[in-house]
Amino acid sequence: MHATEKTRQPIAEVVKGKTLINRKKLLAMIPLSDRTIYNMELRGEFPHRITLTSRNVAWDLAEVEQWIEARKSSGELARRPGPLAVGEDSPSL
Repeated sequence: MHATEKTRQPIAEVVKGKTLINRKKLLAMIPLSDRTIYNMELRGEFPHRITLTSRNVAWDLAEVEQWIEARKSSGELARRPGPLAVGEDSPSL
């Protein structure tokens, strides 16, 4: 290998003291679809992705782990997407 060539980064990359995980690692941790995670990000219900390049995104591992712990300890039921049932309050976004 040439001295100027970069080595391939592992799935978890350490950047400025933060560990970033790619989509494959995220989906191994969170059994939700890409679209569900994206929609939750838009609603502010999931940690936002970090754009690394035009074709590569990552998530902060600590934020994802914190989200998991908050979900475990909240006792709240997840909201279903779509229109609200009669009598339900509209969510405040």
